Amino acid sequence: MTIASYEDYYRSFRWEIPEHFNFATDIVDRHAADPARMALHSLDAQGREEKFTFAALSGLSQRFANVLAGLGLHRGDVVLVILPRIPAWQVVMLGLLRLGAVAAPGATLLQPKDIAYRTQLSEAKAIITDTENWPKVEAARKDAPGLQQFILVGAEQPGWVSYEKAMQSAAANFQAPPTRSQEPALLYFTSGTTGGPKMVLHCHAYTLAHRLTGEFWLDLRPDDLHWNLSDTGWAKAAYSTLFGPWHPGANVFSYGGPFDPKKTLELLQQYPITTFCAPPTAFRLMVKEDLKRYRFSLRHVVAAGEPLNPEVIEVWKEATGTTIYDGYGQTETIIAVCNHPSVPVRPGSMGKPMPGHEIAIVDAEGRELPADEEGEIAIKGHPPSLFLGYWKEPGLTAGTRRGPWYVTGDKACRDGDGYYWFVGRADDVIISAGYRIGPFEVESALVEHPAVVEAAVVASPDEVRGHIVKAFVVLSKGCTASAELVRELQEHVKKTTAPYKYPREIEFLAELPKTISGKIRRVELRKREMDKRKGSSSKP
Repeated sequence: MTIASYEDYYRSFRWEIPEHFNFATDIVDRHAADPARMALHSLDAQGREEKFTFAALSGLSQRFANVLAGLGLHRGDVVLVILPRIPAWQVVMLGLLRLGAVAAPGATLLQPKDIAYRTQLSEAKAIITDTENWPKVEAARKDAPGLQQFILVGAEQPGWVSYEKAMQSAAANFQAPPTRSQEPALLYFTSGTTGGPKMVLHCHAYTLAHRLTGEFWLDLRPDDLHWNLSDTGWAKAAYSTLFGPWHPGANVFSYGGPFDPKKTLELLQQYPITTFCAPPTAFRLMVKEDLKRYRFSLRHVVAAGEPLNPEVIEVWKEATGTTIYDGYGQTETIIAVCNHPSVPVRPGSMGKPMPGHEIAIVDAEGRELPADEEGEIAIKGHPPSLFLGYWKEPGLTAGTRRGPWYVTGDKACRDGDGYYWFVGRADDVIISAGYRIGPFEVESALVEHPAVVEAAVVASPDEVRGHIVKAFVVLSKGCTASAELVRELQEHVKKTTAPYKYPREIEFLAELPKTISGKIRRVELRKREMDKRKGSSSKP
């Protein structure tokens, strides 16, 4: 597809959503008709491998749907799933979809209080976890009285249903009335950068909409081996581990060990992985390694979660020969704007709208803004890729609408050629002495410097300017914090961006505060600055 044919396809695209749809029965079972078609290549931290065909996963997920039904779980019941990157996660998710239950994935880094909070909020009837996370669920159990069933993968414990034993005795075939496309299917928790997490409810049509994710962002084909680094508890796994790759019938690679940049590069070299999806933080760490030592089978590489710095894209391409195709989406959406494989990449740009999505930059009243003016990213109408709403929060859901637009809360601008450029979250933008400064541009300049691994930029109160740009920096190995390095970084930013954007203060940290999904918690850094200024102003 060329850029011209992309434009034609975008203009002519129309959603075709059937009355009934179920990803497990309509997609996985269709691929299972070919008994040799591979679906999952799993590798654990100890190097043990397991491989599954679509036919095997179809059979296992039907057994698990029967396990759930035998435990008294019904269509519409919420089930919390806290499992690491193991094959049981895919089996469990497909089994829940077959039953018509609502799967609520949770990150494995959740602590007991987080588990209790999510269980109470979602009114979950059951929870599924593994031996590593079992103690945390047990600790949360007293604060989660609504839970009726507890399923444990990998061991046996009193008061828990053994996943393995239940699967052995379950019937091999599962039959249920077809799920409606608009019926609830998934309940995802947002990162919760302010207050507790919101719960994002998606229907079965959302799983169908990810056909576009697989085709136009991941660029997947049936013969691909695709690896996504995302934790199973986040919507990125829906994008790039489950629905996106399996629509075209690609084989998914999964590694159960913790992220390590060197190990990741070694695995990319060791296995015939052709497509790769990772968060910007991972790419920033990997480009610090000697990339030219490695040889890959990669043909297509994507990033999402936070904007990716242009210099990282350039370093990666120079060393590997592949371009990183950045994409923009939310827990509430699929990938809505991305660098499509057929469209030339402009490093630093989010790319162009996904077919089926009318995107605009709007002002506070919901009016469309012209090219090169900054506003909020908005999606028109209610495409099937958009969430049904925030779980039992109609007021919060209504607050996302501005006329006909769903407003994302993210700031960006669109250039004259229709490329979108991320600025920051609406509450991240810094106003200093009348200048509006997006933190991402300053962060991009900082991480371009060889001494910097990561950077986060926030507004810090200032008596004269209202606010100044404050940078928190994590240094590369072997680099030492000093006043001289502060001045060097400030001069570097002045030369890379407009001089007024340079950080007037720089603080060095061993690590940046992050959400459990790996996104930088700028809100925490802003609060630190506000509290610090309040403390200093109260002193006599």
